[in-house]
Amino acid sequence: MKKEKFSLIEKLCKADGISGFEEEIREIMKKELKKSCDDVIVDSFGNVIGRKGKGKLKIMLAAHMDEVGLMVKHISKEGFVNFVKIGGIDDRLLLGKEVIIKNRKGDVFGVIGSKSPHLQKKEEVEKVIKHDEMFIDIGAKNEKDARKKISVGDPILFPKKFGKLSKNLFYSKAVDDRIGCYILLKVMEKIPKNIDMEIYGVGTTQEEVGLKGARVSAFRINPDYGFAIDTTIAGDTPQIKESESSLKLGKGPAITITEASGRGVITHPKIRNLLTKIAKKYKIPYQEDILEGGMTDGAIIYLTREGIPTGVVSVPCRYIHSPLGVFNIDDVNNAIKLLVKAIINFKNNIKI
Repeated sequence: MKKEKFSLIEKLCKADGISGFEEEIREIMKKELKKSCDDVIVDSFGNVIGRKGKGKLKIMLAAHMDEVGLMVKHISKEGFVNFVKIGGIDDRLLLGKEVIIKNRKGDVFGVIGSKSPHLQKKEEVEKVIKHDEMFIDIGAKNEKDARKKISVGDPILFPKKFGKLSKNLFYSKAVDDRIGCYILLKVMEKIPKNIDMEIYGVGTTQEEVGLKGARVSAFRINPDYGFAIDTTIAGDTPQIKESESSLKLGKGPAITITEASGRGVITHPKIRNLLTKIAKKYKIPYQEDILEGGMTDGAIIYLTREGIPTGVVSVPCRYIHSPLGVFNIDDVNNAIKLLVKAIINFKNNIKI
């Protein structure tokens, strides 16, 4: 992996941006899109929209900028912080974790705690501790001292971490969906400037709390076709049956067939056939994904206006929606190749 690529993907993953607070990641996306697009705007909802090429046909690529996290709900008299979850996070992953509370005055570090197991009764030990039974310790003397540092409504994030487990395996916070953001930027960079279509690259907001940014940006653009770029659940770890997920790191990006047992996107046959045909033609490894739970921006894009034929290309990741996720960089690079080839060869393979 080249140094500049490593630097960009690390920068994206480390950027702050829980749902509704995407300012830092948005600025990075805007700056990068300006390098490759004809024009770039930020809409009233905070989505970053880059456009490239000219023509009657419009294709929208979407990757969400937001990450899951927490938010300050209440500060106790003793100076401890109660919080709510922003996005889907397993409560079992939170206890004992270091967090960063983002305040206008600066970052405040804290540790998520709860009642010590040594003091818990038998029935308490046997149950999962819920997030509303936890608190964040920021070292404050009392409520007055805590309020000098933080405020109700402050976003709370996991620490900025990024590194390598092996040659091709990387770990980071916010892999969902900063990996998709990276793919989006590289695809927009590699698409020829003289392409006879309008290609829109969109960094969407608030995907983790209702696919909201994709809804308004797709309505604005009104594309003929859409692609969502996201992460998906890898099944190559202990305790996951192959019948639950057969996706493996390093075996290629996943082409979604359906999400959330059909409640999410059901990939349009035109798009599915295009992606699989291109993958086979150019010998790009790929996997097929059928999800029982979870949705992407594709679920909203394809319901916009009169309906937009939409597909999803995802990178299998381990431990998404947790403080650290793991992915294979080969899958990322192959997702870029697949989408670039699919767009360049779009008109030759889909009857418009």
